[in-house]
Amino acid sequence: QVQLVESGGGLVQAGGSLRLSCAASGRTFSSYSIGWFRQAPGEVRDFLAVISRSGDRTYYADFLKGRFTISRDNAKNTAYLQMNSLKPEDTAVYYCAADDQYGSNWYMYDFWGQGTQVTVSS
Repeated sequence: QVQLVESGGGLVQAGGSLRLSCAASGRTFSSYSIGWFRQAPGEVRDFLAVISRSGDRTYYADFLKGRFTISRDNAKNTAYLQMNSLKPEDTAVYYCAADDQYGSNWYMYDFWGQGTQVTVSS
C-alpha cells in the first residue's frame, strides 16, 4: 500500500495562488493514479482532478474552468495541484488519493492523505 501526505495549504487572498503537494511513500508511486478532492464543512467531497500513473492523462472537474493544474513527478514520488485565481468558495480541506484505477469517483480510491486546509479570504 501507499501512504500520502499533503502539504502546501494555508491562507491566501482571493486571486492568489497555491501549490499543493502530495508526497507518497510505501509501494511504488508510479503504480497509482492520483486524484485531488476537496471538502468544505457540511458539504460533499468534490472531485477536482486526476492524473494517470505515468502522467500522460489528466481529467478535471468542469467547474474549475482551467484554474487548477494537476501534475506529478514519479522520480520524487510527489503529485501536485497548482491552484490559480483562487476564490473564497475554494476554501476547503484538500485531499489527495491514490488508486490503481483512473477515475473521478471518490469512493473508488483506496488510499487517502490526511488533508490540508486551504482558506481563501475575500
